[in-house]
Amino acid sequence: MDSSSVAGATVFKARTSRWFTGLAVLVTAGGLASVVATDGPAGLLTAWPLLGIAYGGWWLFWYPAVLVAEDAVSLRNPLVTVRVPWNALIDVDTRYALKLVTPSRGYTAWAAPAPGVWGTHSGKVEHLTNLPSTSYGPGGSVRPGDLKNTDSGHAAYLVRSRWQELVETGRLDVDRPEKAQRRWNLAPLAAGVLLVVATALTFGVIS
Repeated sequence: MDSSSVAGATVFKARTSRWFTGLAVLVTAGGLASVVATDGPAGLLTAWPLLGIAYGGWWLFWYPAVLVAEDAVSLRNPLVTVRVPWNALIDVDTRYALKLVTPSRGYTAWAAPAPGVWGTHSGKVEHLTNLPSTSYGPGGSVRPGDLKNTDSGHAAYLVRSRWQELVETGRLDVDRPEKAQRRWNLAPLAAGVLLVVATALTFGVIS
């Protein structure tokens, strides 16, 4: 898992994000080197599809994140960022991925998928102890997606820990609930569209 603090917020990213992003960049770098070796520097003018590979890796794997801040938790997905104020949160689910549930609907985090078979079986005792109280089901059971060694579980641990702290210290104004806010990630979307257009021009799809 990859979590860090930026501007007062804890930023979580999937543990595989840097590997997939790095792989995309390496493929792009190798492709660009091949283009230059074959066609010279002028060949870079037609290398937009290769740049699209690197950009796609960054956009799909490195850009998505879960941001746990003082006033809200935000899910930064490739297309949309959702900001969920703490007093709008009513449940945290990890069945398929980290999911923040509000009175109106649930919002799923691209950056925190639930584990597969390997992630489930690699769990240890320390991964299911000392979790926030809302992590446990009947009889103290723990869902595989709540294990701290998984992406969904570690992200859920960060969210639930902060949420529980706010509840126990009486800092949530439940009588004045706010609504979750959704906004399109316009800058990454615009950059993606430009790369698609440049690629189409390269292959003569657009004349």
